[in-house]
Amino acid sequence: MVKIAIDAMGGDFGPEPIVKGCIQALKTKNFTPILVGKKSEILPLLPKRYRDKISIIEADDVISMSDAATDAVKRKESTIYKAINLVKNGEADGIVSAGHSGATMTLATLRLGRLKGIARPALITFMPTKVGNRTVLLDVGANVDSKPEHLVQFAIMGGCYSEFVMGVKNPKIGLLANGEEDSKGNDVTKTAHKLLKNQKGFIGNVEGGDIFNGSCDVVTCDGFVGNLVLKTTEGVASTISGLIKDYIRKSPIAITGALLMRKVFKLLKKDIDYAEIGGAPLIGIKSCVIISHGKSNARAIENAIYQAINYVDADVNQHILAKIQEYNQKEK
Repeated sequence: MVKIAIDAMGGDFGPEPIVKGCIQALKTKNFTPILVGKKSEILPLLPKRYRDKISIIEADDVISMSDAATDAVKRKESTIYKAINLVKNGEADGIVSAGHSGATMTLATLRLGRLKGIARPALITFMPTKVGNRTVLLDVGANVDSKPEHLVQFAIMGGCYSEFVMGVKNPKIGLLANGEEDSKGNDVTKTAHKLLKNQKGFIGNVEGGDIFNGSCDVVTCDGFVGNLVLKTTEGVASTISGLIKDYIRKSPIAITGALLMRKVFKLLKKDIDYAEIGGAPLIGIKSCVIISHGKSNARAIENAIYQAINYVDADVNQHILAKIQEYNQKEK
């Protein structure tokens, strides 16, 4: 049975939504949750019928959002350190944390290590498309500056996630640039394009709009650009929803049409809601690491747990190792 270590104290709202999300996941999936945090705060939140299904590991120290990510390395009694150690020691198969994302990424990289052949791990997010599926976008924040070979590895890892976790047969992989032509892009993307040219599934450069039109399954970019795309998308949906509310108040005649449009944008907002997605897999690490939003509610934690279980069940890391080895041998 899959065992998932969960940082019970890391989110903005304390252990309550995390414990609740864990219980909701147990109603649907058969797995072993290990909550890491203050037992005195966790236990009262657990209904008696679930207490024999959930393990609790005592940890009093919590890395706050204001702390430096590097502090986590020294704070061995913290919830995130102990949760990652459970994975490192083979006592858990994966980890879910809504705590300090920088601390989680730092500890995961240093304590668990990168997969052989992977220079940089990457954060994945899932963008909605007009055809109803989701596009895998990476990196969205693990790396500010990336080299061409990093983008190549992101593409391979994203392809593995799309194929083996999301079930997409022969995923189409695009390289985010400022135009579809091979000549477009900066020096990094131009070189990455050449390195990816013969990679199975690579369809060439794609533009920002292609992330949402369903023309590709995976889009690779550096973390600086990817994070901007993610935050901009969230902002657009929120802003347009707000504008529609304003139009309704200002023009009673437009109420019928505005209400219909408002419903459409509510559905869009739901599609990019982190609660519906669950979290961002940190791919390229020697285990499963799911990083959830600090403001995660119970639904978000529940979905993050499902992500972790699916990641482990799909054995995606073994597929990445095989694909990276195949790529490296082909390039020699």
